[in-house]
Amino acid sequence: MPKVPDHTVTHADPGRWKALVFIALAQLMVVLDATIVNIALPSAQQDLGISDGNRQWVITAYALAFGGLLLFGGRIADLWGRKRTFVVGLIGFAAASALGGAATGEAMMLGARALQGAFGALLAPAALSLLAVTFTDGKERAKAFGIYGAIAGGGGAVGLILGGFLTEYLNWRWTFFVNIPFAIVAAVGAYLVIREPAGGRNRSTLDIPGVILSTLGLVALVYGFTRAESEDWSDAGTIGLFIGSAVLLLAFVLTEAKVKSPLLPLRVLTDRNRGGVYLSLGLAVISMFGLFLFLTYYLQVVKGYSPVMTGFAFLPMIAGMIIGSTQIGTRLMTRVPPRMLMAPGFLTAGVGMLLLTQLEIGTSYAGLILPAQLLLGLGMGTAFMPAMSLATLGVDPRDAGVASAMVNTSQQVGGAIGTALLNTIAASATTAYLTDHAAGATTPAGQKLLQLQGMVEGYTAAIWWAVGILVVSAMIAFTLINTGKPDMGVVAGSGEGADDEVKVPVIAH
Repeated sequence: MPKVPDHTVTHADPGRWKALVFIALAQLMVVLDATIVNIALPSAQQDLGISDGNRQWVITAYALAFGGLLLFGGRIADLWGRKRTFVVGLIGFAAASALGGAATGEAMMLGARALQGAFGALLAPAALSLLAVTFTDGKERAKAFGIYGAIAGGGGAVGLILGGFLTEYLNWRWTFFVNIPFAIVAAVGAYLVIREPAGGRNRSTLDIPGVILSTLGLVALVYGFTRAESEDWSDAGTIGLFIGSAVLLLAFVLTEAKVKSPLLPLRVLTDRNRGGVYLSLGLAVISMFGLFLFLTYYLQVVKGYSPVMTGFAFLPMIAGMIIGSTQIGTRLMTRVPPRMLMAPGFLTAGVGMLLLTQLEIGTSYAGLILPAQLLLGLGMGTAFMPAMSLATLGVDPRDAGVASAMVNTSQQVGGAIGTALLNTIAASATTAYLTDHAAGATTPAGQKLLQLQGMVEGYTAAIWWAVGILVVSAMIAFTLINTGKPDMGVVAGSGEGADDEVKVPVIAH
């Protein structure tokens, strides 16, 4: 029997680790942009004369464009080529950031944020799918996704630190301008270094009905949750958006089952393991985004921290994510099944969240908040890393872009749900507490203390829900994800050419 040729070394891209640097840099820019503007928003609102009623649109415009166009962006990456889409996304994101930093009024700001979201929707799926097709060796893939997972999980907290520093010591405009050097370095580096494997494009005709239905359906869903937070869950407009979203997304699924070249081939979703990743990751992000919001307000309003101090207060979570992703996840990914990392990871994060249900006005940072953040970071980092890898592992190279887009879509929708749902729960609990205890606050000092106590009661009530959501995430990961540990096998054709045989991870069932 002839010996099977081993092309692992021969065909491995010698510049793949350099490529990882630029892919990771771009991903960091997109993720931190989701939170960096939050801290700068009060200053920008004052300078540009944005009303209280419209200020949420600075966040919402980005979220709607990004969440609504992700699937389209993933399909464009498969059609144009990931490298080209990646570079175009970076250049467009830099231009939109420059526009936002130079904004002279509300309309210019909102337009810039929508453009940032649109180019981010091109960039994010291209980055993840480039990673998926560049790193095919099991151990190398574990390291690469460990780094990517740490950035995907910790980038939001980095945004809080950077946003606080830039707002306090420079100007809110720098929260936009800071993206420009990131984008330029990543675009130039990607153009020079990244070599996308041949044969992985999907040159089928673009599914226009699918693009329209998915974009409108996702926009309606994300906006529905955003509106629920500001208006009310029983508001007619909110209910209408949810019904409209359900109808549009159902029509999208029916369309994808019938058209010849679907935007999102249903085979990407119906795979048990990928479906488990999308669902458990989306739920976990609900908890994470809610926590960022509550902890930021708790530290600044209740504890009186400055924006910079608040940002640095999140460092333990970032450290935990980096350790969980690059040390625990990377070292164990090739030794244990993914669910044995994801489920315990979500439960560890749940224990950290459980500690935060004990928050009080005088809670010690070092005694409670710091260890809680470490546990949250360790758990999420450990879980995110195999989730990111598994979501694109084994997918047809033609579908790598849309499979990657689904990871980002589940995170984006999870973030929108988390912010709206947990904020509503917190607000209701705060109102109930203030109503019950209003009679006891007769002095100005007493009323101020009551307000702070009411806020803390609201946060802890919502955090209990976040604990429950993380437990559900762990259960989904453990029951739905049933692949074994990755083994090194030989499979034909990994996008490098039809006749090549390359060592790639094979999942044992």
